[in-house]
Amino acid sequence: MKDVHKFDQEPDGSLFDPRARAAMSEFVGGDTAPFEAAAAVRTAYQAVERMRAHGSEGRGLSSGAMDVLLRLGAAGAGGGISIGDLAQAAGVSSRNVTGLVDTLERDGLARRVQDSRDRRSVLAVITDEGRAWIEAFRTPSQMAMRAMFQGFTAADLTALRHLCLRLADNQQRLSAHLEGR
Repeated sequence: MKDVHKFDQEPDGSLFDPRARAAMSEFVGGDTAPFEAAAAVRTAYQAVERMRAHGSEGRGLSSGAMDVLLRLGAAGAGGGISIGDLAQAAGVSSRNVTGLVDTLERDGLARRVQDSRDRRSVLAVITDEGRAWIEAFRTPSQMAMRAMFQGFTAADLTALRHLCLRLADNQQRLSAHLEGR
């Protein structure tokens, strides 16, 4: 199986991937810690994504479409969300969200409606079928996340969330700097 990882432990008990360390050492020739951390983030993302895909098996939604559907579900019964607002909330382009809403619409999970406050604007809203999809996915998702984070304390989860969001924040600031903003 190609996604099986064999991890080793440092003397302090922390895990590391010896294959990633060897590759990064060859590439960097010096301090591999940031590179190993980036590789570990990718490995963790892939593990969570594999679990998400397994849990949504037979439900056929990508993680992006699922994210949009959950955001539409959180908007409430009468609430719709513009494509632009969905894109901004998800941190992706409006073009990307348009494609995701197209998929959700084709599957009967969402639909587009005219914005009653602005006739030029269109909102995406969740359908009853979309709400049913979320309900069917809720329990398996809760079970999967409990299993994935087994042995993590509340403090561990808070620290993990914080560190991941710090990475995202650093990337956004670096991108803005590189783009001259």
